[in-house]
Amino acid sequence: MTTTEHQAGSSIRPFTVQIPKDTLDDLQRRLAATRWPTRELVGDRTQGVQLAPLQALRQYWATEYDGRRVESRLNALPQFITEIDGVDIHFVHVRSQHQHALPLIMTHGWPGSVIEMLDSVGPLTDPTAHGGTAADAFHLVLPSLPGYGFSGEPAEVGWDLARTARAWAELMRRLGYGRYVAQGGDVGAGVTDAMGRLGPDGLAGIHTNLLVPALNDPASLPQNTEAERAALAAIKTFQTSGNGYFVEMATRPQTIGYALLDSPVALAAWMIDHDTDAYYKIARAFVDGQPSGNLTRDHILDNITAYWLTGTGASAARSYWEAYGPDAPAAGSRPLPPPRIPVGFSTFPGEIWRTPRSWAEQAYPTLSYFDEAEHGGHFAAWEEPQLFAAHLRAAFRPLR
Repeated sequence: MTTTEHQAGSSIRPFTVQIPKDTLDDLQRRLAATRWPTRELVGDRTQGVQLAPLQALRQYWATEYDGRRVESRLNALPQFITEIDGVDIHFVHVRSQHQHALPLIMTHGWPGSVIEMLDSVGPLTDPTAHGGTAADAFHLVLPSLPGYGFSGEPAEVGWDLARTARAWAELMRRLGYGRYVAQGGDVGAGVTDAMGRLGPDGLAGIHTNLLVPALNDPASLPQNTEAERAALAAIKTFQTSGNGYFVEMATRPQTIGYALLDSPVALAAWMIDHDTDAYYKIARAFVDGQPSGNLTRDHILDNITAYWLTGTGASAARSYWEAYGPDAPAAGSRPLPPPRIPVGFSTFPGEIWRTPRSWAEQAYPTLSYFDEAEHGGHFAAWEEPQLFAAHLRAAFRPLR
């Protein structure tokens, strides 16, 4: 690149979501034309997403949900685009009004998006309005993963967790943050874990709410206590009967992508069939109108609608092939060393497995914070934003 081209490529440009009316009209037509399978033959989710909650979701989506919510919620916050390593990265950037706020980059996962983190923006950037003190404030950066949301789709293979981690370090450098911390759950936990292991300049500490090393190699972790054995059993249950979506996206993302871009109800079914705890909470929200914490019908549909409007079902699925598939570019590469910076970890009761402290200590020799939350599940920031923010304040307080 010439100097001029490099400067243009690394520029940070304001971004506004603008959804064409034709796109929303097309969504309504497709919702109305849904073809339904017959009812499942069992009384639980063992055959997959049940017909009754999905029909209730479709009914609310088609008749009561405001299709402009994604646009209005995101446009209420400062958004930007910058090109990193050939991909346009979309991010929300909210600077705190409080002096000495600590910069924090927070990464979503699948089937999440920056949508799931929007209700934690206030507690993290303006803690005095949410039960905290000015000393707890963060400058918050919420990037959309490559191929997700309003970020661009990679045009080549190789966007594994480590490459995304390096992109996030570059993003924080461009924003002028010489010292910052990072947090992530689900796929975002993998990115954050990689950031900690790579140790880019300026990264002072990380926090996750999913123990990535346990998913990669659970047999290597202690199995002596009742809590350790229960966690191992939960992982085995997930790997044998609950991770169909994981296997499909890690091995055949393009195949499932055709359905995800053609039918909004198929997209919704695929996205809510993630884990048992989250599934039943979402089902209750639509069938009984009883939200669990922040998992209201509107908030759930905000996230699903964002995937539909951006047409990112297939490109998001490919991120699993990149990170976890047998043909992933990083497969067989030399493992990254453990982080040498402080690591915080929070376990939430509805998570796929409850991580014992002993597992976190073995995975992260520099573990500096560990706590067990009272409420919440796999999508902790989405379901319990206030509680989630309290954990982050506590985890990063010693690093200020």
